Amino acid sequence: MNNDSKGMLYGLIGILSFGLTLPVTRYVIEYFSPMFIGLGRATVAGIFAALLLIITRQSVPSKEQLYKLIIVALGVVVGFPVLSSVAMQTVPASHGGVVLAILPLATAIVGVVISNEKPSFGFWVTSVLGSMLVVIYSVLNGANALHWGDIALFFAVLSAAIGYSVGGLLSKEIGGWRVICWALVISTPFISIFALYHFPPEWSSVPINIWLGFLYLALVSQLIGFFFWNRGLAIGGVVRVSQTQLLQPFVTIIASALLLDEILKLETVIFALLIVILVAIGKKQPISVVD
Repeated sequence: MNNDSKGMLYGLIGILSFGLTLPVTRYVIEYFSPMFIGLGRATVAGIFAALLLIITRQSVPSKEQLYKLIIVALGVVVGFPVLSSVAMQTVPASHGGVVLAILPLATAIVGVVISNEKPSFGFWVTSVLGSMLVVIYSVLNGANALHWGDIALFFAVLSAAIGYSVGGLLSKEIGGWRVICWALVISTPFISIFALYHFPPEWSSVPINIWLGFLYLALVSQLIGFFFWNRGLAIGGVVRVSQTQLLQPFVTIIASALLLDEILKLETVIFALLIVILVAIGKKQPISVVD
């Protein structure tokens, strides 16, 4: 298996982890505030990340790497978790999952700007077509009316695209799992203060299944999923592997139907399948590396 295929495989595993994020967030949002979900999950993940770095005796990143880690942290530790949690207060998880499918195109654009990867015309065609399908789906499902949740999702996409791209490039230097661990560790001293402030006052009455959902967000969505995702971006390229995110709505939609009893419409399945086909076609499009 070549690096492109390995990168896509790691990316898909990461997407399977991330695909449950919105449904699980929607599942627990009734008991926790968006700030606690977004920052609390990162705080818990940061504690586990610190323990992992200490146990494996990892050296401290260089000054330049720390600057990049701050960007990663602002994008995927603070920005995306908080903004997506805010969005889940007003939009269904399945709707949010499909809207977030513009993330691959956003990540590819940022990746091209900051890296030496130059996608072919065919790649851009498939990527743009995938994003257009997302827009069409959103309009058909009432997203033509702008809501606060949609604005939050837009900035969530922007935050994640920057964080993913910088994190993917940095993973080539220090390894994918170290990137997310260090990003969490340098964030925890700051975000933990706000997480504790928004800690649910009646925490003891929160059902165990809700706490388990929160732990999923902390340990899988915020930590383990990034081990695979960053690894995929590093070995398969930010631009190419980012397109596996087009499959994330499919995972989110199925999970929303199973966990939240949200209605699974036929048109949703059709759009998701079309996106799967476009990802398969996009994988075959050449991407050159310019020195």
